[in-house]
Amino acid sequence: MCGITGYIGRNEAAEVILEGLHALEYRGYDSAGIAAFENGGISVLKSVGKVAALEEKLAAHGNFAGAHCGIGHTRWATHGAPSDINSHPHGNERIQIVHNGIIENYAPLRAMLIEKGYDFVSETDTEVAAKLIDLRYGESGDPLDALAAAMREIVGSYAIGVLFADYPDKLFAIKKDNPLIVGVGEGENFIASDIAAVLRHTKNYYQLGDLEMAVISASSVQIMDIDKRPLHPELQTATWSIEAAERGGYPHFMIKEINEEPSAVEKTLHPRIAGMLPDFSGEKLSDERLRSAKSVTFVACGTAMHAGLVGKAAIESLCRVPVKVEIASEFRYNNPILTPDDLVIIISQSGETADSLAALRLAKSLGAYTLGIVNVIGSTIAREADNVIYTWAGPEISVASTKAYTVQISLIYLLTIRMALLRGNISEAEARAYTETLYREMPEIIRKTIATEADIKAAALKFADYEDLFFIGRGVDYYLSMEGSLKLKEISYIHSEAYAAGELKHGTISLITEQMPVVALATDEALYEKMISNIREVKARGAKVLLVTREGAKDAAAEAECVLYIPPCDPFFAAIPLATVLQLFAYHVAAARGCDIDKPRNLAKSVTVE
Repeated sequence: MCGITGYIGRNEAAEVILEGLHALEYRGYDSAGIAAFENGGISVLKSVGKVAALEEKLAAHGNFAGAHCGIGHTRWATHGAPSDINSHPHGNERIQIVHNGIIENYAPLRAMLIEKGYDFVSETDTEVAAKLIDLRYGESGDPLDALAAAMREIVGSYAIGVLFADYPDKLFAIKKDNPLIVGVGEGENFIASDIAAVLRHTKNYYQLGDLEMAVISASSVQIMDIDKRPLHPELQTATWSIEAAERGGYPHFMIKEINEEPSAVEKTLHPRIAGMLPDFSGEKLSDERLRSAKSVTFVACGTAMHAGLVGKAAIESLCRVPVKVEIASEFRYNNPILTPDDLVIIISQSGETADSLAALRLAKSLGAYTLGIVNVIGSTIAREADNVIYTWAGPEISVASTKAYTVQISLIYLLTIRMALLRGNISEAEARAYTETLYREMPEIIRKTIATEADIKAAALKFADYEDLFFIGRGVDYYLSMEGSLKLKEISYIHSEAYAAGELKHGTISLITEQMPVVALATDEALYEKMISNIREVKARGAKVLLVTREGAKDAAAEAECVLYIPPCDPFFAAIPLATVLQLFAYHVAAARGCDIDKPRNLAKSVTVE
């Protein structure tokens, strides 16, 4: 959540920082600000609203002309409402900081600082961090001693970029439990929340670790631990191009990323297949772990958790291993029962999701073997899990996850096939057949699904004016109902709920009226007649029904006002094209309502705080 960028070098700092802030807008924010060295001190400008509002203020001020070092921030409100005052940077004439994360002990720190004579103008926990650093700097006279002292006192998560007025040729940074990179250029260097902010200037970067500090000048980067001992992390190189982080002619990132799903699935699966069998030797994933696991627990949040639900159905069906799916924010407080024989799979697009990271650490402390499924190389979950499988989906800029979800479930299917083969639940021939279907056929089936976009858009227009909507399904279709409902509500702002169709009569059917349309998913042939009965129940109460089913489904057109079809495919993998249909449906509903599709209100791409 939020975005940090900082620059020091030969170019105009404000111009580079603003460019970085625009690149980080996808993370979600409600205000923005910038601080830079100007006229012998640190100047600060900030504004509630979009980065464009900050740009207007900056232009009126003179764009910090001649400033070659500065920091910038996009804020998503946690402590204090969105406002100019609560926007970052925070500090005083001696120090300014930008901060992502949560200072959990900000209240006692604030009380202590007030006793020391500090005044506060904002409601933020960040201002507490700024003034704590300032206090310790006043005591020691050394920026690194001040930052180390603050890190020892702060409880919580943070990525912080710092300017000290006494050091106009240096940029400082500290980090704990929140992503922060140091971009390395030629005669210029950067800090940023992620590589997207600096890709126009460099692909090379260091990943700052927990309780580490960085001192950055235009020509050098020094990284050290909290005791000021030098560290020498590996210089990493991003494989993404700047074009991959731009819309490429599409009206929104979301629709661009849906169209990237076939190639993303191919790219993810190809390196993990040898002789048309799943092969995770590149990740050094232990066959014995997969063979001997007594249970599997998926832990994730939001869309990633829904991917885990599809994984539950796949693993229990093919491997006959008990599977639980836990919401990360609940898992970590529910005193879970785990043993060294249990496999815990943490799913996170960013690899930085705060609750998922905490769940990972808890699972490890209980002795379970942990496997991360993440997209961002070198992210915290990737580094701390016992093993990691990268999804390699490329940058996903839209806040609403699409291709990352599709790639996650495709990868989980491949993992399921490997696990079933190792455990003797399927033969090698059967494993090859499943793998070939997944790898050879599913990308083309996604393409065929996308080719029906005109039909999906036409259906979406019929439902765009409602303010409430139900999704229903059975089995895996119910799990997809949950994801379809989430996708719709997060970008269209329609109040939407997902319900197991067989449970309708146990209370929820009381909500069905002419003003409560229903999207019914019925792709499982074994459950189709049951779903038709549920559709008739809601139609009898006046509901308008959109049925999403497989091609050739019996009497589908007669059972609903509107029908969408997924292309013929192996029923085991039907969740993949069904997900694409629901993503396109949500997209076109939101477009028809004029919503800000890529940056929906109140949401952030990477949820790095609780």
